[in-house]
Amino acid sequence: MNVNFTEENCNIVNNGQFNMDYDLSMLDKAIENKIDYAVVRFYQWYPKCISLGKNQNENSINPMGIDVVRRASGGRALLHDHELTYCFVSKIFKPSVIESYKDISDGLILGFKKLGIELEYAKNKNEKFEYCMNISSGADVSYKGRKFIGSAQFRKQGYLLQHGSIPYSLDYELIEKIFSSPVEKDKIITLNEINPNLSTRQIIEALKEGFIEKFENLK
Repeated sequence: MNVNFTEENCNIVNNGQFNMDYDLSMLDKAIENKIDYAVVRFYQWYPKCISLGKNQNENSINPMGIDVVRRASGGRALLHDHELTYCFVSKIFKPSVIESYKDISDGLILGFKKLGIELEYAKNKNEKFEYCMNISSGADVSYKGRKFIGSAQFRKQGYLLQHGSIPYSLDYELIEKIFSSPVEKDKIITLNEINPNLSTRQIIEALKEGFIEKFENLK
């Protein structure tokens, strides 16, 4: 399956509502045009924003005056601030959500490997927290046992949309206020803790290579 990249079609930094609307527009265009390739976008958020899972109760958070948007995908709320986000849209290529989720995550793992960062899948499930990054499904991408990339998938009319957060840093104090619960900092890791010297452009180019390597050889 070929992979096309679209970040050049709009600004890389946008507000939360634009980002979620653009993700959905990618999915709807793929369905309308019956595309047989994958489309990937990389983007960032300004101002900071909280995204809620598709069916999540907004009353479960204290937004602290921060923008709130709702994702098409499921899962729990996430604060988007200092991060790089990816969105992957394609025809459903495997019936299992978990298998396709892992294939897309494989592209991320291959990309970071090109930057000298060895990632793996989380070994343990943990679903007791309200904050998304404190929850591990066992299919999330981790670094040395600590969750690094949180993703979620949505399916519609034979196509899928998966997007995920790659944090540079996390404001733990703000997160704890928003979600009214402690964050297990030793279970999460950010890019600045792994390698603070990588530029956004370096990361994007490596992830492009990772997605191409994974999906142009996918059987």
